[in-house]
Order: sequence, then structure tokens, then C-alpha cells
Amino acid sequence: MVVYVLLFNARTDNEGIHAETMNGQNLILMFEHEDDATRYALMLEAQDFPEATVEGFEQTEIEEFCESVGYGYRLIPEGTLAVPPEHSLEEHLWDPDQPDPDLQPRDQSGDRPSDRPDEAAGGISQAELDRMRQQLEKLL
Repeated sequence: MVVYVLLFNARTDNEGIHAETMNGQNLILMFEHEDDATRYALMLEAQDFPEATVEGFEQTEIEEFCESVGYGYRLIPEGTLAVPPEHSLEEHLWDPDQPDPDLQPRDQSGDRPSDRPDEAAGGISQAELDRMRQQLEKLL
């Protein structure tokens, strides 16, 4: 199955994959549908992230990558409204303007903390839904 992930500086020596940090675990988001990934990338840009490229990969390839670098992954089902966390790390592990020869392609980028334990369990609280609605209204 093809899944879609967000890459920064795609197809360059300084390529990075978008990851979030949830409960101390770095997670790569894999979207089942390209439109959902594109929507998420636009929300990141609205939060002053660099432009992300949506790229399709075989799900097993992303899962193997995650295992090789010690990351987790999360599959976002088609039609799910995933919203980036409100806060990002003060210091990113990847610099979009600075190639680092020690980083392997698609190693790390834009890790973001999340204080949403309810999301990890699969549920979304009313407060979280209200926050999402406000963010979407700002995009319009």
C-alpha cells in the first residue's frame, strides 16, 4: 500500500522527513490519502514551517525506515483531520538551510512535541476539536 509522508528539501542532500514527538517517542505520520497529507503540510506552513513536499512511498519502506532509526509511526486513515500540535520544539534537529553530512537522508526534521495523550489512545476531546476548528477557520 502506498502512503504519503511530508519531506523537507525533497531529493536534496539535506532532505528531512517530518516527525512529531508524542510521549517522548518520535513518530513519522503516514497518510493513506495524498489530499490529507497536503492539507497537513499547509497547516504546518501556516505555523511557519518550511514548505513540505508530499511524497508517496510503500508503507513497508517507511516502517522499515522508522525501525532503522528508532522512530515510531502512525497511520492516518483517509478522511481523518490530523492537526499539527500547537507548539513546536525550540530547537529542531534538522536545519533546512544547512546540509549536515552526518545526517542520513530522511533522518530527522521538525520534531514536534504533543501533549495530547487522548490522541495517542485514538480519541479526541471536545477541547481538541474546538482547537482544530479554530485553526481551520484561521486558514480560511
